[in-house]
Amino acid sequence: MMLGIPAGELTLLAMAIVIGGVLTGLLAGLFGVGGGAIIVPVLYEIFRVMGVADDIRMQLCVGTSLAIIIPTSIRSFAAHRSRGNLPIDILKTWIVPIIVGVVIGGFLAATAPSSLFKSAFVVMAFMLSAKFLFPTSKWRLGNALPGLPLMWLYGIFIGFYSALMGVGGGAVATVIMTLYGQPIHAAVGISAGIGVIISLVGTVGFIIAGLPHQDLMPPLSLGYVSLIGFALMSPVSAFVAPYGATIAHRLSRRKLEIAFGVFLLLVGMRFIVSLT
Repeated sequence: MMLGIPAGELTLLAMAIVIGGVLTGLLAGLFGVGGGAIIVPVLYEIFRVMGVADDIRMQLCVGTSLAIIIPTSIRSFAAHRSRGNLPIDILKTWIVPIIVGVVIGGFLAATAPSSLFKSAFVVMAFMLSAKFLFPTSKWRLGNALPGLPLMWLYGIFIGFYSALMGVGGGAVATVIMTLYGQPIHAAVGISAGIGVIISLVGTVGFIIAGLPHQDLMPPLSLGYVSLIGFALMSPVSAFVAPYGATIAHRLSRRKLEIAFGVFLLLVGMRFIVSLT
């Protein structure tokens, strides 16, 4: 036994960490997303077995998830960039508004009920999934990205949404770019870079927010970030991320769109289950 946890449960938790890390890395490389939809439930079960209090368990999961996304997103972004020229100007345009959105979303997440944001995300995920699974010329807002004011609004929304949901924001960023005619492979690569920004800012925010409750945290935690969870899962996901990027660049545009549409559908269904 370790920390009072039976050996059998320790084995299951270790398997969950490895599987979760592999899936997170593949998703990061394949779609440019952080994989928070997988990391959070895995960590939730781990912290439950460790006896983490209900009052802080979800915050600890989200903060640790964002920390794990940092190296995973960096590896994913580097892998995509090495395979071709990415429109880096898009990333530069979105850096400041995304950070603003993360800060605003972080403040609101502390007071608004999570069910409200989960419900909104389910509707969005299903609509966006339909966009990729059933393509039509009507799913287009323009043939080029809009001007700076609208791009800033999109950036704020991406950061805001990510702070509320505890994810890297890659799914929303990818959809916005493809709605304006950007190739999906380029959109996925830029989304991975966005995940780096959001995960860095979000992790710092959750560390600061959790410091007043440090006495309630499990051992080796820094605010709402478990250093144990980070150390166990992040190496696996970061190692696997380049393989996901390789798969993405081997798929045709249509196959990648279908895969991304199915991914959004599954994530939306996962949030429906969490609402029941």
